[in-house]
Amino acid sequence: MDLSEEINRRRTFAIISHPDAGKTTLTEKLLLFGGAIHVAGAVKSNKIKKTATSDWMEIEKQRGISVATSVMGFEYKDYKINILDTPGHQDFAEDTFRTLTAVDSVIIVIDCAKGVEMQTRRLMQVCRMRKTPVMVFINKMDREGKDPFDLLDEVESELQIKVRPLSWPISMGMSFKGVYNIHQESLNLYTPNKQTVSETIAFGDLNDPELENFIGQKDAAKLRDDLELIEGVYAPFDKQAYLAGELAPVFFGSALNTFGVKELLDCFVEIAPSPRPVETLERTVDPHEDAFSGFVFKIHANMDPNHRSCIAFVKICSGKFERNVNYKHVRQGKMMKFSAPTCFMAQKKETVDEAYAGDIVGLPDTGNFKIGDSLTAGETIHFKGLPSFSPEMFKYIENADPMKQKQLQKGIDQLMDEGVAQLFVNQFNGRKIIGTVGQLQFEVIQYRLLHEYGAQCRWEPIHLYKACWIESDDPAELENFKKRKYQYMALDKEGRDVFLADSAYVLQMAQSDFEKIRFHFSSEF
Repeated sequence: MDLSEEINRRRTFAIISHPDAGKTTLTEKLLLFGGAIHVAGAVKSNKIKKTATSDWMEIEKQRGISVATSVMGFEYKDYKINILDTPGHQDFAEDTFRTLTAVDSVIIVIDCAKGVEMQTRRLMQVCRMRKTPVMVFINKMDREGKDPFDLLDEVESELQIKVRPLSWPISMGMSFKGVYNIHQESLNLYTPNKQTVSETIAFGDLNDPELENFIGQKDAAKLRDDLELIEGVYAPFDKQAYLAGELAPVFFGSALNTFGVKELLDCFVEIAPSPRPVETLERTVDPHEDAFSGFVFKIHANMDPNHRSCIAFVKICSGKFERNVNYKHVRQGKMMKFSAPTCFMAQKKETVDEAYAGDIVGLPDTGNFKIGDSLTAGETIHFKGLPSFSPEMFKYIENADPMKQKQLQKGIDQLMDEGVAQLFVNQFNGRKIIGTVGQLQFEVIQYRLLHEYGAQCRWEPIHLYKACWIESDDPAELENFKKRKYQYMALDKEGRDVFLADSAYVLQMAQSDFEKIRFHFSSEF
């Protein structure tokens, strides 16, 4: 297979939603169809001992939530599929936003009873901004929920995108009979089973009286009326509008009972985009170029606790990546080669010899990489659009076990590299301050330090309003500011000056008193 064919068969996408809509369960079932796993694990269940493949971290198994994006690749039909299962909880939105820069399309999961929720709206804004093609999977149809037409209206108004149903449910809740697949003109009859697939019947002509034998007279009449209404209200499916991010095809099903998932996957591989061109500061990179290029969108510390190793996740944007070949690390301006690049199945890793545009490879990281770094075959280009964030919550971190000082230091260093929390060292008293976007991050950091590094920490409160990175073209003014605000000055991990304002008023006064100083609210400037 030549380079172009390899790239065209790649499908890289993220699954996003509000917590508890069924993202991780849907991921499990997609892996089941791809033959990547043979028994689907459960996110929360006392009976099924196998946990979900993508929730492999200990804290995820206990809480039943995803706290980090996990990457899974598998073959399905003639396609190579890369799924990124993202955290839904807003305290981990940072990880999800970055993941959205590394995918070519998105599947949004919506709970049929709750409809569109807040986190889904926020994530959709990012997709709209990037014009990412979106598909919607309305989940949990085996439970009572909102009327399907009301759900479609809600998706259109809340997510500001046109919709077109490609499958349609036959009743819901206790009386759920299945879905009619409009895209393939087939009837899918529902039998609740967590591991196997329900029966599919080719059914082109809905006026055929046979329909009554399958779903009964009342449901058959309603299905015919509904489909007539759909054809009248919604324009036919337009693939170009979908690829431009203007139209979302909608599927109905129950991920837990493996229902409606295969239809979603079959349609997805057929219409979803192969790797798309990526913007850099210098030019647009086409995936079919011969020269390799890619960027780091995520760093995960300690994937293998036996080795204390960090892994940098690299999205390949063009060409072909090969093992043991020299590539340029653009920020450091030096050539590096990688003898053990890996591909993923959540936590399981396999060494790869080559990977193509659209794939995600893991590179062992000994502190060389930061999020947003570019790797190329030699050209100097900088990929853009990786969001960085300004912390909103702050706490002092203190060592709770003096014998484990080294382990704590190493743990903090590696966890901060992941980019979901930031470390500041107060220049006045030398104490370490951790800043995050959400409260839950503190719990995760404390848990991971203890279970992955054997280090105990405790949190102490500190009242801060915002962290601002400061710079100035006037060294005397900068020095004067640092002297005046000595108690509130800190250094970040890169050694840059950070002003820790303890209230909005103090910040406002500082900005008006020191006009020659520029205040930045995120560390990318």
